[in-house]
Amino acid sequence: MYDDPIFRGCTACHETVQLTSAISPEEVSPALRGKMRRNRFLPFFIVIVITFLAAYSHAQLWSGVLSPTRAIDWSQAGAGTIPNRTTICTTLSAGATAAQINSAISSCASGGVVMLNAGTYNLSGQLNTKANVTLRGAGPDKTLIVFSSCGSGNGLGTCIYTANPEGGDYSGGPSNTANWTAGYAKGTTSITLSSVSNLHVGSLLILDGTDGTQSDPGDAIWVCTSTSCSEQGLDGISGRSGRAQQQQVIVTSISGTTVGITPGIYSPNWASGRSPGAWWSSSLPISGAGIEGISVNTNAVTSQYGSIFMFHNAANSWIKNVRSINLGSRSDNQHKHVWIYQSSHITVRDSYFVGSNSASESYGVDSGASSSDNLVENNIFQHIATATINESSTGSVFGYNFTVDNNYNNGAPEWQQCDSYHHSAGDSYILWEGHTGDCWQMDSIHGSSWMNTVFRSRYSGRDNSKTAQTNAIHVYSTNRYHNVVGDVLGTSGYHTHYETTATTATQDGGSTGDLSIYSIGFSGNESGHTFMDDPRSGTSLMRWGNYDTVNAAVRWVAGENASGSAVYPGVAGPTQTLPASFYLNSEPAWWGSVPWPPIGPDVVGGNIANV
Repeated sequence: MYDDPIFRGCTACHETVQLTSAISPEEVSPALRGKMRRNRFLPFFIVIVITFLAAYSHAQLWSGVLSPTRAIDWSQAGAGTIPNRTTICTTLSAGATAAQINSAISSCASGGVVMLNAGTYNLSGQLNTKANVTLRGAGPDKTLIVFSSCGSGNGLGTCIYTANPEGGDYSGGPSNTANWTAGYAKGTTSITLSSVSNLHVGSLLILDGTDGTQSDPGDAIWVCTSTSCSEQGLDGISGRSGRAQQQQVIVTSISGTTVGITPGIYSPNWASGRSPGAWWSSSLPISGAGIEGISVNTNAVTSQYGSIFMFHNAANSWIKNVRSINLGSRSDNQHKHVWIYQSSHITVRDSYFVGSNSASESYGVDSGASSSDNLVENNIFQHIATATINESSTGSVFGYNFTVDNNYNNGAPEWQQCDSYHHSAGDSYILWEGHTGDCWQMDSIHGSSWMNTVFRSRYSGRDNSKTAQTNAIHVYSTNRYHNVVGDVLGTSGYHTHYETTATTATQDGGSTGDLSIYSIGFSGNESGHTFMDDPRSGTSLMRWGNYDTVNAAVRWVAGENASGSAVYPGVAGPTQTLPASFYLNSEPAWWGSVPWPPIGPDVVGGNIANV
C-alpha cells in the first residue's frame, strides 16, 4: 500500500476506517483502499507541504465559459501559502494536559511552533490556538489527541478553538454597526460607512442588506428567508435578523468614512433601497494560526458540542494534515468536524475526516455564519452525513475532495443526503471543483442561494442502496443562476431519465424523479410541496459540457446554457474548450504525476466504468 504513489506521504490516510461491520478507528479498510486504488487518477491522498494559490488575473480562468456576473476570482480563496515554521517554542510529550498545552501556546512567540511529540494525549477541556503560532504534531498517525470532554468555545462548544480576543462577538449582539451608504457595484473595493468607530485596517467587516420581498421577484435574485418561500425559514445563524444577504471582507484602508476592502463586492443586486449595513468586532481577527500533523479522537466525549475544530472571527489560518475521528454513539457525535464561523480565508487541506451521527446536522466542514473566501482542498470525508456545506457563506472553494459512505438516516433510511450542499439563505459565489461524491444540492430548507458553480466534478447520484432523492444534481425552488459545467454525472443502469424539472408553480415530479440525473425547481423532493415550485430555477441554470450516463454523451446544448435568462444570462455560445481549473492557474505541486485535470468532457483514458 505504501509504495503506491497515490498514498505515498499521506499519513492521514493510512488508517482509513472500515465501517461496514464493527467500527474500529484503527482498522484499515481493504474495500475502500481497493476502490481508491482503482481510481488512480484521483490523487486525493497525497499530503505534501505545498499550497498553491493562483495569482489574480483580470482575464479570469473561467472567461468565455461563465458570465462575469455569475463568477468571481476564486484564486484568492483560503489562507494563501502556508508558512513552514521551524522555530520550536516548546516540545511536549504524551501525558501533557490541556492546561500545559494551552500555556505553551500562550507563551509561544510569533512565528513559533508548539510541538507535540508522538504519543497519546488524553485531554479534558478545550485547546486554544494563538495568532501566528502553529500547533504541530509528529503526524496524524503518531500524535494522537483523545478528548474525554471539550470546551464552551463561543457558547456553541468546541475542542480546538481559534478565535480573536472578542470571540463572543456575533450577529445577535454585534459590537459595532453602521449604515453602508455608498459603493454597491459588483467588483468595487471602496465603500462608504456612516461610522468607522473601532474599525481597523485588517478588520473583518460583514456587509449585509434587508431581505426585501418574500414573494417571487421575477428574474431578480431572490433573497428568500420566510416560510412562504422556504421550508423552515431562516436558521438563526445567518446574520442579523432580516438581513440574510451578506459578504465578509477585510479592511485594507480607512480614510474618513471611506473604507477600502478586499475582495471587491460580489453580488450585483446591492442597492440603497435595501438599507445596506455593516457590522464588525472591535478586535482584529486572529490570524496566522495553524493546526498541523495531529489526530483528534472524540469517541469518548459524551456531550455534544458544536464542532471539533472551530474558527471564530479568524482570518488567514489553517488546518493541514490532520485526522479527525468522530465515531461515538449517535447521541454523542459532535455536530461538525470543522466549523468556520464568521471567518475568512481559512484553509482546510490534506486531511481525513471520519464519522458523524446520522441526523441532518452532521457535517464535515461547514463554512457558515457570515464566512467568506475559505478553501477546503484535498481532503477525504468518510461516514459523514454531509461532507461540505455552507450556511451563510460567500466566495469559498471546495476543491478536489473525496467522499464515501455518506451517513444519513433521520427516520427515512432510503433518503440520500448530498455531500455538497447549500443550506442557508444567501450562500453565493461558491465553487465546487474536482469533487468526487454522490450529489450536489442547492436546497430550500432555510432560504435561497444564487451564482454557485460546480465544475469538473464526479457525482454518481447514488449512495449505496438509497432510493429517494437519488439525483446527481438537485436544485430546489428559489435557487437561481447556478452553473453546472464539465461534470460527470449519474450511475449507469440506475438513472433512467435525464431531468425532472418544474415548469409550473404546482407540479409533481412523478415516478421518475428519483431516477433522474437532474431534479430542478421543486419545493420538495418532487412532491409534498410546502410552497411554490420554481420554473426559474431551471431556466436560469447553466448546464454546459457535462457527461451524463442517461445520454451516455457530453452535452453542449445551446438551450441549456442560460443565455436566455432575462437579467443575469449565461454566456451566449460559451467555448467548448474548458480550462483545467476555475481557481488554479496550473497543475498544483501537490498533485503528483498522474494526469490533471482528472474529470471532465476532455479527459480520456479514465478508469471508472460506464462514464
